Amino acid sequence: MESLGRTMMMMGILLIVIGGIVFLGSKLGLGRLPGDIYYKKENFTFYFPVMTSIIASIVLTVLLNLLFRR
Repeated sequence: MESLGRTMMMMGILLIVIGGIVFLGSKLGLGRLPGDIYYKKENFTFYFPVMTSIIASIVLTVLLNLLFRR
């Protein structure tokens, strides 16, 4: 039971960190970059963040390589 509690606390901390990153990212303009696909018609909206996804992938790749380097 102790390891389950520890795991749940770590997951909660991780969610808080991810939420903070998403919040700050939206303040810095992530999600509205050139290259993001946005199509709006009368009652239909399609949004696909291509450039935001690429930037997030690059940043996460660098961070995870630094953290888990052997």
